[in-house]
Amino acid sequence: MSVAESVQCQRVLDQSSEAIPRAMKAAVYLGDGRVSVETIETPAIRAGEMLVRVESCGICHTDLKKIEYNLLPPPRVYGHETAGIVKAVGNRVNQYAPGDRVVVFHHIPCGNCFYCERRLYAQCAVYKRVGVTAGYEPAGGGFAQYVRVMDWIVERGVERIPDGVSFDQACWVEPVNTCLKGVELLKLRPGDVVAVLGQGPIGLIFTLLAKRAGAQVMATDTIDLRRELALRFGAESFHPSDPQFPMAVRAATGRRGADAVILATSARGLVEQALEISRPGAKILLFAQTSAKERIEIAGADICVGERTLLGSYSADIDLQKESARLVFSGELPLEQLISHRLPLTEIARGIDVAKNPGANSLKVVVHPQELN
Repeated sequence: MSVAESVQCQRVLDQSSEAIPRAMKAAVYLGDGRVSVETIETPAIRAGEMLVRVESCGICHTDLKKIEYNLLPPPRVYGHETAGIVKAVGNRVNQYAPGDRVVVFHHIPCGNCFYCERRLYAQCAVYKRVGVTAGYEPAGGGFAQYVRVMDWIVERGVERIPDGVSFDQACWVEPVNTCLKGVELLKLRPGDVVAVLGQGPIGLIFTLLAKRAGAQVMATDTIDLRRELALRFGAESFHPSDPQFPMAVRAATGRRGADAVILATSARGLVEQALEISRPGAKILLFAQTSAKERIEIAGADICVGERTLLGSYSADIDLQKESARLVFSGELPLEQLISHRLPLTEIARGIDVAKNPGANSLKVVVHPQELN
């Protein structure tokens, strides 16, 4: 870092009425599936950037997979469902000021490349660069007390949190965006019958969004609490092994089968079940199938002769950023009902275990990095 940049960093660190510590706590991924809460330097910011104090960060299964399967080299600080308070801004940042309450996206596309022109933003080279870090190689950084938000994210990837909206509610904006993207790909019509396989936090968001689109939702999950929530949100709800489930789908569709199927979990056999319960011409959305090691074996005729469409949907869509923020901030989606665990940063190991191995009463886990015990 140049002398000029160092002076700039010192200036912005002095902006806030509350002193910004030189060191902070962060949950550092150390490799081999290990995460340790350690003291590291508070990230310094440069011109065009912001420093955000993280108040809430949801635990997402994409981060869990990176940790469990050692997909990226350590050390890193994960966490990308981030809501917090701006504590400092660099030169040229005029749209935000210390004290602003914000949600931060960690990926934003360039808007000008081959993929952006086709609205395939997650395939954009700039989008693939993570623009938020707590230190080390950028990886989101939300499992830390402060994050550095880089300039291209500041420009287009930050949303203000309205007064009266909690940080725990606000940290849902990114996951809601990813689900809204998937629902838009399906182009649902009012009256469509949609099967949502898996009613974890993501599956329940899909259920809410599909109902909002006017669909009749048939949901499955192995956990009673999740099926009960699906019922509360207006879906019919079944255990995935219940023989009544495919019968109910067919009864609701004149024996045709579901118009669309959303795979919101990656359990073995679900793609085959999706084909079994869907009608000819149906759309099947693969949302949770993010592991390169996962293999799917299907009969080609189920797609070709059955004229079904297999769709993949990954990550967020900048065109839906404002709408996802509106849905969350307005309270139209009852998302805080999906939070089962609120944990201090020092208990993140327990939070990761709960998220990886859900029990009878577990759903979304939210980490509060400012709380240490």
